Amino acid sequence: MTPLPLTRDLVLIGGGHAHALVLRMWGMNPLPGTRLTVIDPNPVAPYTGMLPGLVAGHYPREALEIDLVKLTRFAGARLVIGAATAIDAEAGRITVAGRGDVAYDVASVDVGIHSDMKDLPGFAAHGVPAKPLGPFAAAWERFLGSVAKGTAPPRVAVIGGGIAGIELALAMDFRLRQVTGAAQVTLIERAGVIAPDAPVTRRRLLRACQEAGVHVRTGITVAQVTAEGVRTSDGEEIVSGFTAGAAGARAHGWVAETGLPVTPDGFLRVGKDLRVEGHEAIFAAGDCAHLTHAPRPKAGVYAVRAAPVLRDNLRAVLSGGHTRPFKPQRNFLKLISMGGQTALAEKAGVAFAGPLLWRWKDRIDRKFMRQFAELPAMTGPPLPSPRAGSDDEAADPLCGGCGSKVAPGVIGEMLTHQTVSARPDILTGPGDDAAVIRVGAARQVLTTDHLRAFTDDVGVLARISALHALGDIWAMGAQPQAALVSVTLPRMSQALQARSMAEIMAQAGDALRGAGAEIVGGHSTMGAETCIGFSLTGLLESDPITTAGARAGDMLILTRPIGAGTLLAGEMRGLAKGGDIAALLESLQTSQADAAAILSGAHAMTDVTGFGLAGHLAAICRASGLRAELDLEAVPVFPGAEALALAGVRSTIWQANVEAAPVEGARGARGVLLHDPQTAGGLLASVAPQDADRLVSDLRASGHAAAIIGGILEGLPGIRCR
Repeated sequence: MTPLPLTRDLVLIGGGHAHALVLRMWGMNPLPGTRLTVIDPNPVAPYTGMLPGLVAGHYPREALEIDLVKLTRFAGARLVIGAATAIDAEAGRITVAGRGDVAYDVASVDVGIHSDMKDLPGFAAHGVPAKPLGPFAAAWERFLGSVAKGTAPPRVAVIGGGIAGIELALAMDFRLRQVTGAAQVTLIERAGVIAPDAPVTRRRLLRACQEAGVHVRTGITVAQVTAEGVRTSDGEEIVSGFTAGAAGARAHGWVAETGLPVTPDGFLRVGKDLRVEGHEAIFAAGDCAHLTHAPRPKAGVYAVRAAPVLRDNLRAVLSGGHTRPFKPQRNFLKLISMGGQTALAEKAGVAFAGPLLWRWKDRIDRKFMRQFAELPAMTGPPLPSPRAGSDDEAADPLCGGCGSKVAPGVIGEMLTHQTVSARPDILTGPGDDAAVIRVGAARQVLTTDHLRAFTDDVGVLARISALHALGDIWAMGAQPQAALVSVTLPRMSQALQARSMAEIMAQAGDALRGAGAEIVGGHSTMGAETCIGFSLTGLLESDPITTAGARAGDMLILTRPIGAGTLLAGEMRGLAKGGDIAALLESLQTSQADAAAILSGAHAMTDVTGFGLAGHLAAICRASGLRAELDLEAVPVFPGAEALALAGVRSTIWQANVEAAPVEGARGARGVLLHDPQTAGGLLASVAPQDADRLVSDLRASGHAAAIIGGILEGLPGIRCR
């Protein structure tokens, strides 16, 4: 059956606990016709319930991270990696820093809270807020490294003596004693007692601090944070090599600036059905929301319990149904970490502690995280039977980007039968990166390229597609001139068409203008899936750099790591790490115009794309009549690609690439990746040996992960590894 057209945009702002659970539920039962988008600054979302365990060293950081790349893939959603900075409720638009606007029909906000102290002098420069978790965890690990080296004292100050601050102080004390055998942790609270909002557990927590050796200072007002520690209002200096802020939950400032109804301290006011007051199409959940009908303290348990109601109500508003109320419980079990593997429990005025409670808390936390690490396998419709071909041919998913190219052997066979008439204005035939045409006194290069979608973020896809196509122009040593855009979108309403085209043209236009080209026209259609392509022209001011100019003795320079195809194939299968995919996409959105300028004196050059490093190097060898030798260990590789290659992940075109350009002596994961299809891959240049080191230095200074990966030798065309 033909899929329903997309007609409504649902946008989730933030990857908090409620939204993470909504995504998991959505993946198991999506609402047809809905295009789901998630906006978050990071490819992972932290589970803060395990933060004290991370600080104490009981968990690795990965144990606390919900992989939003995997989760959104499972949910059939696109992930926009960027920070939301504004919501225009009238226009139905969300502003994303560095990206522009994302439109919505229905939106939900779950961005959590922070513990920054912007009004405390010196804190921004010398303090570290406990939330958000990512920057805090990174800063804590750096500090521990300095302590282990002896370049920082094992002295810590925690500002804020509530439950969060106490958990941090005990965890820090435990970890420092594990690292160095000594620690001095000071817990600073403005009130006259610690845990001012938890009288039932206060006595036990104070005793735990005393037994651990944590210095508890109450009735203290911090006046300033310095590089040396904390200065109190009465002039006392508390020495600290690491000062953490845990004094209360603060709303993100941009939320209050949206014009949406907020509490005096900046939290979104929501009603019984979790809709923001006065707004039919905007919801909020988690710590950033204030339940006006049933005020509750900030606690993750409410976000978790709200998730099913939020999911149902989002579906109801999108489909014209009825919402239902969220009824938060009055009491819940509080499990408080106490540094080592022991915990304190409190519920309904009764408190008790012990190692068994830590194991209970650990089991609860791991169970929560396991549901995101072990996503259920959602099978598609059964394959028809009988059918032609093998099961592997029928079931193997088709890769996106350059992983879906037609096999190089097929292309090569086609080109052998392609002839060009002897016209004086057509200077080259098929086979190089771009054609060279004479137009009057000028020489123009002409190329076309397009990409099958490998991400649902059409803005990111458009920018990468534009830079991918520009690679052919840069590889010829030409200056980009003009572009025609070709866009295929899946079936969707006119409103969603307009939104998609606006994102595509904004991102593609920015990339092309940055390279000196302008969009002068194009074509669009709807089809089975998203596909974006460009036809480009460029102008030559000197002779083109072709694949035929390599010389024996030249050194080979590659400007960008390989492994993109394997990473994208791994992401499609739910096997790649979200952080690795985010880093890859960021790299692929980086222009190589400056790299092309640096390499303008190359003897031969090409851009590494669908046929892999080996295939494109083989093209240089064949055209130049020479042999290449690669230093396999010198070839830069994207993080995560080798592990996936070792696990057997391959792009659709990989085997055809191996057959078309065999490499003598290729071995291990890096040998596999020589044939990996690259999308928006690096420039591969054959340069004079005396220039190679200088060129690589210049490329690295410009931000490119360039390397000398081998050289050109006399001999029959072919490639070998050292």
